[in-house]
Amino acid sequence: MGGSSQSNEERGFRFTEIIVPFIIFTAIWGSTWIIIRDQLGVVPPEWSVAYRFTLAALAMALIARIKKRPLLLDRGGFTAAAIIGVAQFYGNYSSVYFAERHVTSGIVAVIFALLLIPNTLLGWAFLRQRPGRRFVVGSSLAMVGIVLLCIHELRSNPAPPADVLAGFGFTAAAILCASVSNVYQAREHVRRHHLSSLLAWAMAIGAAIDALLAWTRSGPPVFDPRPGYWIGLVYLAVFASALAFSLYYPVVRKIGPAKSAYSSVLVPVIAMALSTAFEHYRWTPLAIVGAVLTLAGMLLAMSRGRSVVQSPDAA
Repeated sequence: MGGSSQSNEERGFRFTEIIVPFIIFTAIWGSTWIIIRDQLGVVPPEWSVAYRFTLAALAMALIARIKKRPLLLDRGGFTAAAIIGVAQFYGNYSSVYFAERHVTSGIVAVIFALLLIPNTLLGWAFLRQRPGRRFVVGSSLAMVGIVLLCIHELRSNPAPPADVLAGFGFTAAAILCASVSNVYQAREHVRRHHLSSLLAWAMAIGAAIDALLAWTRSGPPVFDPRPGYWIGLVYLAVFASALAFSLYYPVVRKIGPAKSAYSSVLVPVIAMALSTAFEHYRWTPLAIVGAVLTLAGMLLAMSRGRSVVQSPDAA
C-alpha cells in the first residue's frame, strides 16, 4: 500500500509540477513566433526587444513580490542574472527578431527545434547528462530535415538569398545563446537563488543592453501607434516572458535541459500552423519531407534507448 501511495504521489507531482507547466509554456511559445513577426516594421527590432523585457522585468518583479521573494541578490546572484540576461534576453531574442525580418516565422521555429542538440551537448559537458546513440542518429536525421527546409525557403522566399542566409545565421545564434542560458541556470550554484528574483534582474539587464544597443544602432526610441503592436507587446512581455519563463525554468531544473527541449519539437507544430494560416506559407513536397524528418529526428533523439546514461538525479 505504501508503495502504491508513493507512486500516486509521484504521478501527482509530475502532473502538477512538470506536465501542466510544460503544456502552458509550450502553447504560449508556439503562438509567439507569428506575433513577433507583427512587431517588425515601424519599430527597430532592438527597441521591440527592449520594450518587451522592460515590461517583462516589471512583471517578473511583481511575481517575486507576490511570492514574497527578496528582490535583492548577492554578488553571485547578480553575476548569474547578468549571464542569463546577456545570453537569453539579449543574444537569443535579439537574434530571433532579426531572423524573422528575413525568414518565415514558422521556419525559424522549426529550426529552433535543434535547441535539443546544444542543450544535450552542453548538458553532457557541464551537468554530466550523457546522450545515447539515438541522440546521434536522431540529431543527424533532424539536420537533414532542416537542410531541406532551408533549401525550400531559399527557393520560395522573395528576399535575396543573402538575406535568407542571414536569417538562418541569426537563428543559429539565437539557438546557441538560448542553450547557454538553459544549461547555465540549471547548474547548482545558480539554482540556489530564488528563480523569480533572478529572472527579474536577468530580464532587466537584458532590456538595458537591448536599449543601449538600440539607441546606438537605430537612434532614439521609436513607437508604433497601432493598438495591435502594443497588445502583442504586452502578450509577449507578460505571458510569453514573465509567465512562460517562470514555468519553464523550474521544469528545466527538475528534468534537465535535454528533456525540457521536448517543447522545441511541439512549438514548431503550432508555429507552422499559424504561419500557414496567416503568412500563407506554401507547403511543397520538399518542405513536408523536411518538416517530418526534423520533428521525427528530434523525437528519436529524445527517446530513451538502452545506451542512454541517466543523469545523477534521474528516476
